[in-house]
Amino acid sequence: MLKTTDKASINSISFEQDRQAILAMQGEYQVRFQFNETVTLAPNYEKRPGKDTAAWETVIVIADEGDFISLQHLLQMQDGNVIKHWRQDWHYQADERLEFDDDQTWRLQSLPKSESKGRWTQCVYEVSDAPRYCGSGRWEYEFDTPTWTSDRSWRPLPRREYTSRNDYNALRVVNRHTITPAGWSHEQDNSKVQRKQNQNSSALTREFGYNSYTKTTEMDFSPAYKYWEKTASFWQRVRTQWAQLITKNKGIKLLTEVDGMAIIIPMFALAERAQQGEEISDQDIADILATHTAAPQD
Repeated sequence: MLKTTDKASINSISFEQDRQAILAMQGEYQVRFQFNETVTLAPNYEKRPGKDTAAWETVIVIADEGDFISLQHLLQMQDGNVIKHWRQDWHYQADERLEFDDDQTWRLQSLPKSESKGRWTQCVYEVSDAPRYCGSGRWEYEFDTPTWTSDRSWRPLPRREYTSRNDYNALRVVNRHTITPAGWSHEQDNSKVQRKQNQNSSALTREFGYNSYTKTTEMDFSPAYKYWEKTASFWQRVRTQWAQLITKNKGIKLLTEVDGMAIIIPMFALAERAQQGEEISDQDIADILATHTAAPQD
């Protein structure tokens, strides 16, 4: 007769296994970002050329509270220059998550227990710590391969395209993260959509994104770690103020162009001053956010 493990034990084992899969994404990587349009969905639409770029990136754990894990990505150039990149936050059985609405607006939406039980919600943030998108899903372990697949959710135009085209304004996306022997991968099933609030939306094309993170010892990432050592407390206060605004307003609206540079440039200027040892006040951060953000409109 097969043994039956009690439910509490099963949940505990699965929870820790999930945590270790998320934590496995930390490390030093050579990264390749590949995007190719696949299925044409609109009449007379012509596929755009694919994009294939490479980078060096280290991923560090900046918070681990058991049911909440935060991973910060730092890009490093060959010359040693460092750029704070995207951040991914993981919440176990989250009660709510941010949903991209439109017109630079995100709203906090409740998650029913039926949709959050046993699932991890991943929320991704911009280089300025402004929101990008969230998705929820389970970690699965078929073939002993940890794989997390999100539900389908909305996100704004990606940085790789909002400076070069205006024929769509949102992505409808499923994300998949897989831990591999070489590192990990991030797959994206993207539909490029001209989205109109309260009206029918139309899709132009589907796109497959494949971002591979391959462990490397070929890059000395000490400049990235030095940068983070000097700026971590500053960026922690930035994250706190974003979170306070989002909680207070049940979401956030960015009063910027799609590229977000009106926030990114002054925030990075403050980070540069912090890196040089200058004291940055909470008011310095608040002034930037007060100028370029607002509560979502009803």
